[in-house]
Amino acid sequence: MKILLADDDPQIVRALRITLAAHGHEVIPAVDGAAAIAAAASERPDIVMLDLGMPRLDGLEVIAALRGWTTVPILVVSGRTGAADKVEALDAGADDYVTKPFQMDELLARLRALTRRSSPQQPGADPVVTFADVTVDLVSRTVTRDGAAVRLTPTEWHVLEFLVRHPGLLVSRQTLLTEIWGSEHITDTGYLRLYIGQLRKKLEVDPARPRHILTEPGMGYRLVLDA
Repeated sequence: MKILLADDDPQIVRALRITLAAHGHEVIPAVDGAAAIAAAASERPDIVMLDLGMPRLDGLEVIAALRGWTTVPILVVSGRTGAADKVEALDAGADDYVTKPFQMDELLARLRALTRRSSPQQPGADPVVTFADVTVDLVSRTVTRDGAAVRLTPTEWHVLEFLVRHPGLLVSRQTLLTEIWGSEHITDTGYLRLYIGQLRKKLEVDPARPRHILTEPGMGYRLVLDA
């Protein structure tokens, strides 16, 4: 992959360039927000990784600028750990968020998940997703667990479908609420807790200790397929 890395910390850039290159990726560095936007336009990267605290233009301004003309996956890698910062970045158009310091294995896994999301589906391929003993068929809109049909309410299906279409990625609460109930319900997080809880009861081996439908505290939810 061609990865645009926007960060003004030379040590972070150096370490990531070495590691990502070792995994076969091409890294395009950008030392500030303005350079990141220019590089995105000229280099057309497959993924953008950026810090929020950059000179000239900060990360949120870069995300907003990119979302004006491209759907390239954006992974925020930032030292800002507050839930408000994460939600703001996701709502601005970022696809995922990793906090510094991070484990390199986790970062690479997030990049792979973003790549799966952005890759076009092969013509004629069945959009069937499996995790544990659960199979979700997006065409027939059916769910089975260990071969037995699982009955979902229409709302439960919509929540699961959205998570299934974004496997491995952090989906903010506001995104789910807007997608399912409309923008006027973006503060009604109780709806999500209810339906996420119901999905866990129907699909998780141990709903009290979920391994696949995970909560990211203060941010949203993530469907992990290969836990």
